[in-house]
Amino acid sequence: MSNNTLTPTSMDSSSVWDDMDRVMGQMFIMGFDGTEVTPQIQSLIEKHHLGTILLTAKNLKSAEQTTKLVLDLQTIAHNAGHPVPLAIGLDQENGGVNSLFDETYIRQFPSAMGVAATGSTEMAYEIAKATGQELSAVGINWIMGPCLDVLTNVKNQPLGVRSMGDDPEEVSRFGVAFMKGYKDAGMATCGKHFPSYGNLEFLGSSLDVPIITDSLEQLSLSALVPFRNAISHGVDGMMVGGCAMSSAGVNVMHACLSEQVVDNLLRDDLGFDGVVMSECLEMEALSQNIGVGGGTIMAVNAGCDLVLLCRLFSVQQEAIKYLKLGYEDGAISAERIRKSLKRVLDLKASCTSWEKALNPVGISSLSTLQPSHSSLSAEAYNASITVVRDKDRLLPLSNILDPEEEVLLLTPLVKPLPASALSKGLAGASIMSPRSSTPWGKGVSLMSGENVFRELGRSIARKRQGRVLHTSYTAHGVRPSHENLINRCSAIIVVTADANQNLYQNGFTKHAAMICKSQAKGGERREKPMVVVSVSSPYDFALDTSIGTYVCTYDFTETALQTLVDVLFGELSPTGALPGMMSQNQKTHHSKQHWLAENFDEERDAKALDDLLQTIEQEGPVNQRSELFGCSSQTFLLHNSGIEESHYVVRNSSTRSLLGFCCTYFFKSTATGVIGAILVDPDRRKLSIGHSLHTRAIRNLLQRGGVKRFQLGSRLPGVFLGLPTNNVVERKRLRRWFASIGWNTALSRPVCSMILRGLSTWSAPEKIGRSMQHAEVDFELVHGRQHAESIVEHVKTSTRQGVMEVYQLALADHASCGVIRAKRPQDGTVLGSVVLCSPGASWADALPALKDTNDITWAISSPVISPSVGEYSTLLQGLILLGIRQVKKQQADAVLLDCVDGDSHFDSLSAMGFSVLHSFEEVSCDADSMSVPA
Repeated sequence: MSNNTLTPTSMDSSSVWDDMDRVMGQMFIMGFDGTEVTPQIQSLIEKHHLGTILLTAKNLKSAEQTTKLVLDLQTIAHNAGHPVPLAIGLDQENGGVNSLFDETYIRQFPSAMGVAATGSTEMAYEIAKATGQELSAVGINWIMGPCLDVLTNVKNQPLGVRSMGDDPEEVSRFGVAFMKGYKDAGMATCGKHFPSYGNLEFLGSSLDVPIITDSLEQLSLSALVPFRNAISHGVDGMMVGGCAMSSAGVNVMHACLSEQVVDNLLRDDLGFDGVVMSECLEMEALSQNIGVGGGTIMAVNAGCDLVLLCRLFSVQQEAIKYLKLGYEDGAISAERIRKSLKRVLDLKASCTSWEKALNPVGISSLSTLQPSHSSLSAEAYNASITVVRDKDRLLPLSNILDPEEEVLLLTPLVKPLPASALSKGLAGASIMSPRSSTPWGKGVSLMSGENVFRELGRSIARKRQGRVLHTSYTAHGVRPSHENLINRCSAIIVVTADANQNLYQNGFTKHAAMICKSQAKGGERREKPMVVVSVSSPYDFALDTSIGTYVCTYDFTETALQTLVDVLFGELSPTGALPGMMSQNQKTHHSKQHWLAENFDEERDAKALDDLLQTIEQEGPVNQRSELFGCSSQTFLLHNSGIEESHYVVRNSSTRSLLGFCCTYFFKSTATGVIGAILVDPDRRKLSIGHSLHTRAIRNLLQRGGVKRFQLGSRLPGVFLGLPTNNVVERKRLRRWFASIGWNTALSRPVCSMILRGLSTWSAPEKIGRSMQHAEVDFELVHGRQHAESIVEHVKTSTRQGVMEVYQLALADHASCGVIRAKRPQDGTVLGSVVLCSPGASWADALPALKDTNDITWAISSPVISPSVGEYSTLLQGLILLGIRQVKKQQADAVLLDCVDGDSHFDSLSAMGFSVLHSFEEVSCDADSMSVPA
């Protein structure tokens, strides 16, 4: 070991740090069970030189007991010869995540999201400073905060209101404010949970690690923004999570054990040189997949300075043993350990000293702080409660209820918050039977087993001096007893707590709302007043306008619920606003990134576009043929005098690759502006590239003038006839996305392409053949411009985009195309027509479906039937039947119908043997209703 000795640090120049056991003790942060010093934690401090301890709610009963416990731990360390005090950490995020609870001396403040709802970073700073002052008074010197995660995916995310929201800039501002408040109270800080717990995917088993699937580029533009800003403002520590990462360029089983995440991303890319703490290596997935011993070595080599082990003494001993073995065997270098020691000692120097650690100010200081902190708590809760909607002006309830009328409170069965008076009082208490009825005092009845929200019911009853009925609901849904109570009472209050994760709450609330809306009084329909209150995540019904009155508290602590009652009955005017991108005052787009959308340059970008098309095509389901099959850059370049085209790209100017592409066309014949495709690299989605391309496209079309109509999808080129609908999930996603940027996707028309294969053995259905024999119509195939006049006049009866241009192309290419027309024998009037197109036609590149198989495929395109024709389907079938016969003469194997109205003609064509190749929804709107997106 002589070759691996450590040099003295700047904090202590004595030779004490030559003792490697003492040094390695500084590289662990450990917890224990019990509210007093246990033999196990004493052994870790005395024999193994443990330097940092993490306390939890299980260790803490009160402020006075906490002060004694912390002092006892520091005294043991001092007597054991520790050169520096212990760093003692604690989670005290407020809201529902407080490790230390004391009704007398520790004040309750809103959750992180609740503070963000106040809209005040000054409030955030004051709350953090107050929290830090209270912790410092009892001897805590390191707070595990702020929580810097951005909820980029609000569904099913466990963080909920522990995050400050879904806007990275807003999370960043409030995170820095919290951090400054903690620091000014003398606390060391620790940002978490790097690289972000805001968009995790869960596989189900306890051994399955939550996965981050965002690419590093996506993370950099959103999730990493608050971490980057916290680093620039001097955050002391950083907790790296134990989640997996799987995307292009990164494939990691546990982030905290990965050098790519800790050393490369956090330290090199973001420039962090503070203390990095690992996730707890006792987590089941990590310990089972890797083992605590191996995990310890991997964490240190990845760049972690502190390895976290929360409670099991045997596991903690194993970790210490393996760290020593790793050092002795050369798996961990002396230089690596030296760097960690210096960082840990620097953190301790910023927040503690032996004089401070052995002389906590305790209860006397807390007593002095309480008046100002109590006022701050009330002010914070008053400013955070948010009335998201009150469409029917039900609030305050005192304005619509008479004293003798009954109110029904419906609440879910949830566990009490870990640090609350209720959780302390319920230890060992039994839950009442669902059938029990217990009076709460004047005017209150408890209809079933419920404890967490018992005081809320009492407070409502006291406030209105009237009768309140309170019962719970479960995953069994609306029971007859619930329905009877709803019918009986004059107003309903439904409480939800993370209904996005507990879907039964969503279903129950919607069912209760339906019952309330169907109420009748005196033979007249009258909707019963119903207020929905989310006491945790505001995302439960934030965007569901069917819930007319919706209030958010952001936590269900006693203080929050008492403030809620004041809002419900008019004693407090709520001023909170939904944080982040949910706010009505903020843009609703997923990201605020703005990309430069350049004009497409064929010489510069054609090859890159081909590469992008191939990448997107390969990304699709293996059992489903992509709409882009057979496409190339030439597919989108029409070079047609009747069509003005402008295309745009978002590109990487360094690599010359395309991140996105958008093609637009203006069809002069119908004055239609068309977006033919918006394509984005699969690894660059959710970064607003598509939004930037769309904005440029709409702006250009509006500025050119003459546009009477806008359309999503084009028959020329025939790649996307509209929004693809083959994949149900993707269809919903696309409809939501285009609706969010101004398109009315409810006004859509189904269209599809169809194909008939096996022409060599195909024969016309007898019924169609017989009807054609009796049709009083002459059919003929014509080629060339000499027939243009009569055909063009006929085609003018169609207002569909691209139809006229298809006929003009066909008439100009007499060698490869033709037109079948149906004429009235008496006067030669053209009644109907279709275009035949061979795979060798000059415009065949614009119909990539012709290359859908290795077979020789012709296209039948753009049927136009005169409005005067009565038997539309019969004439259409006749034109297509003759088209098929002509195609068969050319020895073709298949025939394509490139664009078919899916609502009216599908059945008649299916009867002929056609099957759907690709289905779409064509979306269009008047130009007057379209504006340039923000």
